[in-house]
Amino acid sequence: MRTILISGASRGIGLNIAHKELKEGNRISVGIRDLESLKGSAIDPKKWPEGKIIINHYDALKKITAENWIKNTEDEFGGFDSVINCSGVLSRVPFLFKDGDEEDILNTININFLAIWNLCRLSWDNLCASGRGRIIVLVSMSGKRSKGDLAAYSSSKFALMGLCQTMKNKGWDKNIRVSAICPSWVNTEMAQNISSLDKSSMTQPEDIAEICSTILKLPNQSVPFEIALNCNYEI
Repeated sequence: MRTILISGASRGIGLNIAHKELKEGNRISVGIRDLESLKGSAIDPKKWPEGKIIINHYDALKKITAENWIKNTEDEFGGFDSVINCSGVLSRVPFLFKDGDEEDILNTININFLAIWNLCRLSWDNLCASGRGRIIVLVSMSGKRSKGDLAAYSSSKFALMGLCQTMKNKGWDKNIRVSAICPSWVNTEMAQNISSLDKSSMTQPEDIAEICSTILKLPNQSVPFEIALNCNYEI
């Protein structure tokens, strides 16, 4: 059994991952902004045995909420061995941004990069102590290549991929394994306005949940660092 921190679990990819891990028999501690958003959902604590799920308030822009989340998990579960980062925002700020767009750019970097860095940093002692730590980060294909003119978004994701590589290096001798999952379009709210690709042809959130579940079961010597997922052809 694993004990897993999951951010962004109120919808989309994060919700599917959390549901999958509960079904696998693991304990989860989710961090979300709106504590009421899980009522009636697949991971509503009322639907699961006591001691399987903890709901915590987490705002990626407020460091204290990450600290409280980790402390709550330590108090309730005695620690944890895995962190799955699903939080993120899409920014359409282009390279030739307008005066005043700096706030959007900084917000994107803070949520997509610095908040994940901070959460993993604060989780490090628990991951080391477990002897089998796992960090899974939903990066994006935009962290491997830049298409179009989404300068702020791609920049934040390239930075995140660099962080994943550094965490892999730092954690290797501590038996911490890092996996960066890089999908293109996923059938979630973020892709709802995409008309060039049918939703059924996109990668589905439950597919990514299956991948995460497999990663968590693999031995250290077989954990992939990078998984790129394409729902459409790219050279």
